[in-house]
Amino acid sequence: MWHDFLCILVENFSMKRIVEFMKRNYKVILLVTALSAILWSFIPSEKKDDPEKDKLLIELLTFVLEKGHYSPVDINDDFSKKVYKKYLDNIDPTKRFFLQGDIDDFSKYETSIDDMIKNKDLTFFNLTNSRLLKRMKESRAIYEEILSQPFDFTTKENINVDYEKLPYSKNQSELVDRWRKQLKLSALSSITDKQKLEEDKKKKEPSYTVKSFEEIEKDVRKNSLKSLNEYFDFIEKELDRDDWFAMFLNSIVERYDPHTFYFSPDDKEKFDVSMSGTFQGIGARLQKKNDAVEVSELISGGPAWRGKELEAGDLILKVGQGKEEPLDIAGMRLDDVVKKIKGPKGTEVRLTVKKVDGSIKVISIIRDEVETEETFAKSSIVEKEGKRFGIIYLPKFYISFENKQNRDAFKDVASEIEKLKAQNIDGLIMDLRDNGGGSLETVVKMVGLFIPEGPVVQVKAPGRNPEILPDPDKRVQYDGPLVVMINNFSASASEIFAAAIQDYKRGIVVGSKHSYGKGTVQNVIDLNQFIRGNSYGDLGALKTTIQKFYRINGGSTQREGVKSDIVFPDRFSYLDMGERDEESALPWDKIEPAKYQPLNINYDNVIANSKKRIASNPTFNLIDENAKWIYQRKDENVFSLNLNDFKRELDATDVKIKKFKAISDYKNNFVFTSLPDEVALFEKDTLLKQKRERWHEDMQKDIYIEETLNVISDMKMLTKGKSIPQKFSMN
Repeated sequence: MWHDFLCILVENFSMKRIVEFMKRNYKVILLVTALSAILWSFIPSEKKDDPEKDKLLIELLTFVLEKGHYSPVDINDDFSKKVYKKYLDNIDPTKRFFLQGDIDDFSKYETSIDDMIKNKDLTFFNLTNSRLLKRMKESRAIYEEILSQPFDFTTKENINVDYEKLPYSKNQSELVDRWRKQLKLSALSSITDKQKLEEDKKKKEPSYTVKSFEEIEKDVRKNSLKSLNEYFDFIEKELDRDDWFAMFLNSIVERYDPHTFYFSPDDKEKFDVSMSGTFQGIGARLQKKNDAVEVSELISGGPAWRGKELEAGDLILKVGQGKEEPLDIAGMRLDDVVKKIKGPKGTEVRLTVKKVDGSIKVISIIRDEVETEETFAKSSIVEKEGKRFGIIYLPKFYISFENKQNRDAFKDVASEIEKLKAQNIDGLIMDLRDNGGGSLETVVKMVGLFIPEGPVVQVKAPGRNPEILPDPDKRVQYDGPLVVMINNFSASASEIFAAAIQDYKRGIVVGSKHSYGKGTVQNVIDLNQFIRGNSYGDLGALKTTIQKFYRINGGSTQREGVKSDIVFPDRFSYLDMGERDEESALPWDKIEPAKYQPLNINYDNVIANSKKRIASNPTFNLIDENAKWIYQRKDENVFSLNLNDFKRELDATDVKIKKFKAISDYKNNFVFTSLPDEVALFEKDTLLKQKRERWHEDMQKDIYIEETLNVISDMKMLTKGKSIPQKFSMN
């Protein structure tokens, strides 16, 4: 069977997919933690166009997906239509290249891609790719002409950026006008930003001569021209047929589910490099979001983290090298953006970012060596009303499949628990916010730290009965009050942990209204193993879904996620985020529950008290108001291209931004301290000390931590003098 020779994984959201596509409301980009355990032998070969290799790849991918995917799809006309739409959205997301005439030429293949896949016919790809490259080449003359003359910002006109619903341009004239409006909107944004900077300079230095509007506008057009030239130069010189063909292949394989993905040889190699543990850059993980790039996570200790300006959720609009003019990255592949941001230690990169509240900011970061140490578990002590509570933050469920002697999340968390117990804690908080998952083996063993023997999760392959994975250790390492913190980005293995704790009533789950909702397991398959005497070079790899996992109560976490016992308002409260936002996501379903016995503990009063505190808390109320405001703005797609109107819209936004600034000003009165063994290291490891101090500062600004402490304090009173049974169930 497939899993007899492949490593079975629970996908990790914390390691981001190397290449991601555009035009999605939200996408948590995916890779697999345990990929580091899979070794590939690279066959060096010169890159060249090879249609026979492309045909072989199509044949291999369809074969592997048919035989190995959890839920193979019918490759029919409906499948063809969806691939057709997805592919065109990927290669021309803002509809500034193709004309309606091009689409008319392409449309004859809309229901034929299924047949072309079966026949290994490359006609559709060859046609669209050659046409795209032709249109891109023609685009140079369009934007050069537009940017050669000043924009007229006095005219009353708007632009609609809902490109999903926008029709293709009927003719060249319409296409030129689309380019003009897109460039004009970009110029407006840059001009207003530069005017504010000029005003700030004048305030700081009264003798400073402010640049005129005409000077600023000219500079903006000049910079736009340079950025576009650099972008198109990059496309022409650095992207080859393999890159475009990989995009086409992924338009096909992602129709199976969002977590099925083809890695080209280059992408596979880049990932191997990323797994080395260190790199030179800014220390930020990125993901594609529509036509922009979103900061999904900051690596603790990295330059971006130390600078305190860049935040998760920021959209990167432009990238500048040192004093050079920034490059507009709209439409650029994620991998290409990463290349622009990475660089040698000691060099400067300037990021133009759009904050969640809509404000624009230029952030300067000096690149440095970035270590992934902060991917490991860490703990802290906090006192509240004479009681001591422990907090363990776990960013992912890591494990080394190559060497079981290396550290893994289970062993590290077990060690942190022992150290916390030595400090006589009265309760424990497991912080799994933003934890994208990891090893299935690890999460099963970790649940076992908190329960006696019993089932933890059920795993089902197609055509087979569910397999119940139990806690292998009868011992209970920690039997005190337990709270699990989750958010919208807690996925996969973290959902297994939270669900098991919730089903056993071993603790209370708090956080976002639900977790991400990824209830599937993936394999990474080296395609080279299927070809003997391969003369085509490295064929890459396919990550494909092979199983679904289920809670012990029988329900799937797929799409639905784990629903918090206590819901904390957050800025995404009214957005439908997660797996449920994915068109091709596998459905929710349920199976027979496992045999298990939950604890006889009633948390109703604890939950009710928390809900009352949240409802009466001004900061939580402001967070909720902010969430409603963000929800209301999500469909704002029409923007004025008149300077005065544009500024009025910005001013109105600024008023709201100032109101919600109180959220970031929040600070609790708790004191967080490191454990004695870490404190002993601080004298020699000043960076570690800085990391922990920063973490403690963040927790002091975290209202969710404060309410979680209130919850676990109430639980301590509820469970005083009680202990958990030594056995929950036997399978």
